[in-house]
Amino acid sequence: MASEEVLKAVFPFLDGVDLASCMAVCKQWKDIARDDFFWKCLCAKRWPSICKRPNPPTVTYYNLYKTFYKRQHRRTLLPPRISFDDLEFFIDIWAENTLLFSEVVPGSVLQSGFKIPASGVCDMLKYHLEGSEYKMTFPVEPRFTIPSGQNQNVSVSVMAGRKDSNKVARIINKSMFDYIDRSSFRALAFDYLDISPGYPFLSGIRAWISLLFMEDGSEDLMDVFGIQMDFCDVANSKEEVLWLLDMLDWK
Repeated sequence: MASEEVLKAVFPFLDGVDLASCMAVCKQWKDIARDDFFWKCLCAKRWPSICKRPNPPTVTYYNLYKTFYKRQHRRTLLPPRISFDDLEFFIDIWAENTLLFSEVVPGSVLQSGFKIPASGVCDMLKYHLEGSEYKMTFPVEPRFTIPSGQNQNVSVSVMAGRKDSNKVARIINKSMFDYIDRSSFRALAFDYLDISPGYPFLSGIRAWISLLFMEDGSEDLMDVFGIQMDFCDVANSKEEVLWLLDMLDWK
């Protein structure tokens, strides 16, 4: 039996990875292994319905198998269309009718974060702040306190402004700090983002904001020294956060 006939008898029994490896042996093997019949057989094992058509939905069955036989690796994001220098954040915190905190925070300040105080911060909170998740933080100056048990009366609103277009988007709308994580000394609130109608399949994405308070030995007061905001449900890098912010419903 000629070598070409032997190869044509053996190749149908190979899986896709081995058949593709055979194409790298020599020109003869490559020419034989590129025969679309072999790749149609492989496609028929994985997607039988596709092979019921007289012709492949792509140029060849080889291209079909090569493109879809395994899950695509996560692709690198394109550079964001906005930067933190283009943004500013309007943050207001209320205890019922009393305004506790009201600041316009430049995006560059949120991006750079702040140095963790040398004392008074519990180890668990330090571990959280130094973790790999992308967070935006800034110091609260002057600091303010919240009586323990009164956190559910404290609400927060966050708006974002774009300097490049003079538009504003809502991030958090009067959300309450319903949950206190005593292990890491954080009070947390969240709201669902208003995404632009241009992205109709994006919904249920949460923005989180946390009050960071000191470990002062007293459970009667929460001594707030910093604020953290993140979108860790879906965005875990600077680029992902900027893309997400770009998709807000800017008005």
